[in-house]
Amino acid sequence: MTTISMSGRTALVTGGGAGIGRGIAEAFGRLGARVIVAEIDPVRAENVRGALAALGVDAYVSVTDVRDGVQVDTLMGEVARRYGALDVLINNVGDFLYIVKPFEQTTEADWSALYDINLRHIFLVTRAAIPLLRKASSGASIVNISTIEAFRGIPNAALYSAFKAAITGFTKSLALELGPAGIRVNAIAPETTATEQVKPGVYIRPQYRDNTPRWIPLGRFGEPSDAAGCAVFLATELSAWVTGTTIHLDGGALAAGGWYRTPTGEWTNTPVVTDSGFGA
Repeated sequence: MTTISMSGRTALVTGGGAGIGRGIAEAFGRLGARVIVAEIDPVRAENVRGALAALGVDAYVSVTDVRDGVQVDTLMGEVARRYGALDVLINNVGDFLYIVKPFEQTTEADWSALYDINLRHIFLVTRAAIPLLRKASSGASIVNISTIEAFRGIPNAALYSAFKAAITGFTKSLALELGPAGIRVNAIAPETTATEQVKPGVYIRPQYRDNTPRWIPLGRFGEPSDAAGCAVFLATELSAWVTGTTIHLDGGALAAGGWYRTPTGEWTNTPVVTDSGFGA
C-alpha cells in the first residue's frame, strides 16, 4: 500500500486548539497537509500555533467563533486568499455546555445555545466552505464530528443528543448532493474521549477507577489520537469509496448495548455499581 500522505492538501479544522480537534490538526500536519485551525479561545489558538510551527507545518490559526456567520465568512475569505481551495473540512466544534437536566426543565435559551454549538455552526461553516471544496484538485472530504450519544438514548441530555443525531441525517443527505462533485461527506461518532472538555479520569469516583477497563469492551476511554486516525482515513484516498456514513469510534460500547464485565470477568447487563459512578 502507498504510504499515507496529505502533502499538497489543505485542511480546515474547527475547534482545533484542543482535544480531538488539535489531535486531528497535528496528525494532518505530520502527514504534510497545510492546516487551518479555527479556534475561539486565544490562548488555545496560540498554543496550537506554536505546536504546529514546531512540527514545521504550514499553518494558519484564526481566532474565530464559528457560531458567527460573519466571522465564518471572513475566515473563508482568508482561506481563499492564502490557499485558493480547500481539500478537507473537519467540523469538530461541539459541547454539551453542562446542560444536563430533564427536558421539561430546559429553556429556550438552552435550546438555542446547544443548537448553535452542535449543529448550526456546521451549517454555517459547511455552506461557506463548499465553494472552496469544489475547487480542490482531487476529491475533497467533509468530516463531521458527532458523538455515540446520537445513536443511543442519554437521559437528561435530550437536546444534545437530538442535535447530534441531526448530524447523521445531514451527513447522509449532503453526501448525496455533493457526490457528483467528488466531495465525500462522512462523520465520526466518538464515545467518551479524554480531552480538556471531558475528563473521565477525574469525573469517575476514585473507588471505581479500577473498573473502567471493564466498562468498555476495548478496555479504555478514547484519546484524541483515536479520532485523528479515523479522520485521516476519511480525509484520504484510503476511504475513496466511502461517503454518507458514520464511524462509531467507541471501543465497542454501542455493540455492547449495556453489557459490562464483572470483576470476575463475567458479562452482565445489570448494574455493577451502587451509584452513578461519577463525582469527586
